[in-house]
Amino acid sequence: MRAVVVGAGIIGLTTGLALRDAGFEVLVCERAPEIRAAGASLGVWRNALAVYDRLGVGDRIAAIGKPSEMWFHDPTGRRIETPGFSEADHRYLLVHRAKLNDLLADAVGRDNIRLGARFTGYDEGPDGVVAHFADGSAEQADLLVGADGTYSVVRSQLVPGGEAREHVGHHAWRAVVPAGEAPLDSDVLVVGHRRARGGYARTHDGGAFWLLAQFDTPAMTGTVKDQCLEVARNLDDGGWNSTLARLIESTPDDRILHNQVMVVPPPRRWVSARVALAGDAAHAMSPHITAGATLGVEDAAVLAGRLTAHGDVPTALADYEAERVPHYREVARLSAAVEHSATPDEFAAAYVGFSHWMMTRERSASGVGARR
Repeated sequence: MRAVVVGAGIIGLTTGLALRDAGFEVLVCERAPEIRAAGASLGVWRNALAVYDRLGVGDRIAAIGKPSEMWFHDPTGRRIETPGFSEADHRYLLVHRAKLNDLLADAVGRDNIRLGARFTGYDEGPDGVVAHFADGSAEQADLLVGADGTYSVVRSQLVPGGEAREHVGHHAWRAVVPAGEAPLDSDVLVVGHRRARGGYARTHDGGAFWLLAQFDTPAMTGTVKDQCLEVARNLDDGGWNSTLARLIESTPDDRILHNQVMVVPPPRRWVSARVALAGDAAHAMSPHITAGATLGVEDAAVLAGRLTAHGDVPTALADYEAERVPHYREVARLSAAVEHSATPDEFAAAYVGFSHWMMTRERSASGVGARR
């Protein structure tokens, strides 16, 4: 059995690794000329770490990450407690995206990755699928996986009219400050005024990662740094959070990533007989729950598990879709509860409620199966 995975981001590479574990010959195709990652750092929650453990790379990922906890403060600096939930519901691993991508590429095998391969479409038949590329080449496979992100070309053919759209008014800013430039002795995350939130965290190598986001963002003026400082004022009643402003001030404008947040409306289908979507290609959502990568890692595990269980690709893909659609319906409901929280305390409670559900719900069929 042969699989072509479109996209060599974290989810595409994880999917390639999971499918290899399930016994597939895998080719991961990436349009960029090199393995790279958009963004700075990301949180990987324990359900995704469990997948990586089963795939044999958990220890290596732990070595490039920093154990962290997702506790929120209000604008006065008060840490918001979450009665009824345990410390484990707040814990995650903070990992640099580029380092994780490189590690996963090594695990998949560089010989199994084709760079500079811009996917343009596919032809599907009863016995397989052919992936086409801009240089005129083609790849025959039993399975095609679209893990090509928010602007997925695979999704555009599988689900016409399912283009990504703006999450109107939702903007995000973030950056990594190298080790030695801004030492920190704590991690701080704040839910502030005017629907703003953000903060900073220490990275595994002694650097710092800071981020800001705002719903219903007003018209922004000035440089990107000016914008960040304006948003940060909503997170600092009384001057207790001056470290955030210091981190922003120390970051050159060209190292600050600013994004209009985009979302993918729930597609009417995830699969055909030979084609499947995974990760942001299927469910790109607002990053306020900081779980997009973790959820996509689970997609890879569920897909590989269904293929191992069934052997027959069309049956496995239908089962994968039947599990994922209601799962993400609940993800969307819980995510909306976080977004529409009226106070910092409600935000923190809804957030930990989501993370607890995500990490503890039954996953008996989502593990990566034994090799075939």
